[in-house]
Amino acid sequence: MAKLYFHYATMNAGKSTMLLQASFNYRERGMHTLLFVAGHYRKESDLGYISSRVGLESDAEMFRDGDDLFERIREHHASKTTHCVFVDEAQFLEEEQVWQLARVADRLHIPVMCYGLRTDFQGNLFSGSQALLAIADELREVRTICRCGRKATMVVRLGADGKVARAGEQVVIGKEAYVSLCRQHWEEEMGRAQPEDLVGFAKR
Repeated sequence: MAKLYFHYATMNAGKSTMLLQASFNYRERGMHTLLFVAGHYRKESDLGYISSRVGLESDAEMFRDGDDLFERIREHHASKTTHCVFVDEAQFLEEEQVWQLARVADRLHIPVMCYGLRTDFQGNLFSGSQALLAIADELREVRTICRCGRKATMVVRLGADGKVARAGEQVVIGKEAYVSLCRQHWEEEMGRAQPEDLVGFAKR
């Protein structure tokens, strides 16, 4: 039975690498995959693609708010049999789009593998992640570590000045950087708790 999967993690955990490797495994066996990536911060004319830090990359369809992903996949499947659908940056999906992907699994019998962040830099769920956590058949955590060696579950945003952002828009595209931290060090960097060590990286 086809399922809807959600692989979630913080930044720099290797989600895109896992996606591209899984797609390669399908294609190596002669099966066709369909890849999607968020187009929210890409220009209308830009070709969608997924790339990883280790150098893997692939062309991909782009999705934006309002797109009917079930119909797009159904039409593609009708012209060329699709064996698996992969979605990168799944946190940017709308709730209805998550339900559309669930229908792809339930009605078209095509497995859908979503990869994305669970929470933003303020510790709030993204809308797509919230819907996936609610209805996905299988949830799989992709782990990475904090600077202290514990499992990282949160992320902070660093501005161009190297300071931790504690407020602002959920998504900002620019010279910002993101760093994955455990919950304890995230609270300290966000000013929610008194630091217990001097390991901090950010200017205050």
